[in-house]
Amino acid sequence: VALARALVRDPTVFLLDEPLSNLDAKLRTMARNELKQFQQRVNTTTIYVTHDQIEAMGMGDRIAVIDHGKVRQVGTPAAIYDDPADTFVATFLGTPPMNLIKHNGGTLGFRPEHFLPEEMFENDDTVEYPFRVQRVEYLGSERVLYGSLDGVQDSEVTAKLPAHLQLYGVRQGEAHPFAIRRSALRYFDQDGRQVNRH
Repeated sequence: VALARALVRDPTVFLLDEPLSNLDAKLRTMARNELKQFQQRVNTTTIYVTHDQIEAMGMGDRIAVIDHGKVRQVGTPAAIYDDPADTFVATFLGTPPMNLIKHNGGTLGFRPEHFLPEEMFENDDTVEYPFRVQRVEYLGSERVLYGSLDGVQDSEVTAKLPAHLQLYGVRQGEAHPFAIRRSALRYFDQDGRQVNRH
């Protein structure tokens, strides 16, 4: 009994299973902050289960991405976001998710925030694509452009740009040269596993 009481008072690990799922967006943000401060104060390992990628990225020191009971990748939020182990992880994290297009028998991936008008790059090692913009969403702090790559089959992609950036020459229904730094490209094999992981 004494051992059980000691474990309850001083647990070695906390398990929180979707603790914020029934709160509205504003309360979730406040509760995330309070939970993070509490966890740092008690300094106890916490396993936090969530389907919300924002909660996972914002609260986790390490994230395990699990699909149908299989662990796809474990790492820091930055490592998982920047270097996803496979196409499932690539499209699970990020809003909008990583763009994926067919490439040499595999898949080429790049984040929407790395896909920018070509004129924004100066003397960088880039890959260029003509991006035909079909729709633009203004979301306050950013714009999300939806469209396709001219000359590339099945290439529905998105670009995410800061709202203050002027979109000179970028018009809906027209193709405009966009580019990605080669260092921001990720390559996946035919089974969806990244082949150029750091």
